[in-house]
Amino acid sequence: MKLKMILMLALLMACQTNEQKKGSVNADKPDKTPFYWENANVYFLLTDRFHNGNPENDFSYGRKKNGAVLRSFEGGDIAGITEKIESGYFEKMGIDAIWFSPPFEQIHHFTDEGTGNTYAYHGYWPKDWTTTDNNFGTMAELKNMVNKAHEKGIRVILDVIINHTGPVTENDPQYPDSWVRTGPPCTYQDFETTVSCTLVENLPDIRTESNEAVALPKLLLEKWEKEGRKEKELEELDAFFDRTGYPRAPRFYIIKWLVDFVRELGIDAFRVDTAKHTEPYVWGELYREAVIAFEAWKKENPDKVIDDTPFFMVGEVYNYSIGHGLEFPMGGDSTVNFYDEGFKSLINFSFKSDASRNPEEVFSSYSKMLHMGELQNLSVMNYISSHDDGGPFDPDRENALHGGTMLLLAPGAVQIYYGDETARKLVVEGANGDANLRSNMNWYDLENDTDLGKYTTKQVFDHYCKLGQFRKYHPAVGAGQHKMINQKPYIFARTFTDDDYTDKVIVVMEETQEATDVSDYFADGQILTNYYTGESVEVGNGKVKFEQTSPLQLIGL
Repeated sequence: MKLKMILMLALLMACQTNEQKKGSVNADKPDKTPFYWENANVYFLLTDRFHNGNPENDFSYGRKKNGAVLRSFEGGDIAGITEKIESGYFEKMGIDAIWFSPPFEQIHHFTDEGTGNTYAYHGYWPKDWTTTDNNFGTMAELKNMVNKAHEKGIRVILDVIINHTGPVTENDPQYPDSWVRTGPPCTYQDFETTVSCTLVENLPDIRTESNEAVALPKLLLEKWEKEGRKEKELEELDAFFDRTGYPRAPRFYIIKWLVDFVRELGIDAFRVDTAKHTEPYVWGELYREAVIAFEAWKKENPDKVIDDTPFFMVGEVYNYSIGHGLEFPMGGDSTVNFYDEGFKSLINFSFKSDASRNPEEVFSSYSKMLHMGELQNLSVMNYISSHDDGGPFDPDRENALHGGTMLLLAPGAVQIYYGDETARKLVVEGANGDANLRSNMNWYDLENDTDLGKYTTKQVFDHYCKLGQFRKYHPAVGAGQHKMINQKPYIFARTFTDDDYTDKVIVVMEETQEATDVSDYFADGQILTNYYTGESVEVGNGKVKFEQTSPLQLIGL
């Protein structure tokens, strides 16, 4: 316990220091708090918009800065993520896992979506799943990023796509008809019109339902030949299909290419894109191969393994809500249980609106669903903003502190979208559509402590740091059962037990000078810390009273 207190105080002070300071704030990892995906504090970033670590790769494949506002490549890359890992930026917020946008080689040219020239800066328009896009960086740089994250106990989530290729352009030919369909457009009336269709015009849909063997696309064979790796790729494909017995159907090629990142780099988890637009069994097939690949990597790299946590997969089933439980409505009378197909968690699209509701109503209902309802032993991933949700909780960041409080104290796993912690605004002059959500990370505001009116950028960042550290070192916050203790001031407890490990916390969600009754959870003589201020006091007569005032009391051992 003393080690945890010392660590916590150091981390609280680290939140106040210059972000660019090198070195880990938790280099020796003295704390042995176990990790649970159900309590994960995930940081999601668009690689191109986060941090530019290598300006030399900004204009790969002849790309230019000729897109519409925020629709060109901006220069962020994998090397930039690594720089921020090494600086300790993620550790200050108690981040458990980094989810970064897909790194695969994208279409080279731009399209016109009706909003002006648009490049594949976001990573969701793949051209070649077997390698990284030069704008994002090399495979060696990606391997280094994963290794640096693992050294700090941070897991890496790969964003994966099987549903579609990138659009067709004058420089990016279409995959063969045996691989893709180009219509009809999805109408979302039932399962068929949600799955066997194209999401938008000029986004070829992979024939994931097919078990027919198909030849490799000519565009890939010619590309690999030019890059000097054709024979290697073909040999690896032969070995994969010989081992698995799968037909050489489109989805199995892509599954092989995706799990290669796990086998070669030690990727810890997948975030699955457009999950509801592909036959559910495809994700079960992907998960089974990813588990095999992850175990093989761990066996070959025992010195790099963080712990024995198994491979994890979270799905983006667009518009899934925790209230749906296990069965997601696909239109008509059809429903799908995605949790049956390898998913241990689904992204919870309803939290962004729930963050405006009464906290007790939200927390108690979520806890009931996760511990006594259909989602027992499963989880959801909550968020307040993201890259493609046009209705975020707080687009102008007028309630950034409250948003962080609701998110980081929510039952279930949480996703911080880059800039949530720095009040990066989600409305940009001149930008159209989802480009508003994808502006460059506002490092200037953090470094210069920009005055935002109600608070400054560093005050928002510090708030996320304190809540994030509390969450990281107390699995009860996200994975524990919730119980209200008092209505005014609002006080609740969370308790978590896993075999011989137990964790308990109490949260006071208002500023108060009153002593807090902790007698049902902690014994007299125990030393409790308010993780918001770092102050520690001894329990006496079943109560604790902190001298330092704070907007929250985050109480735990």
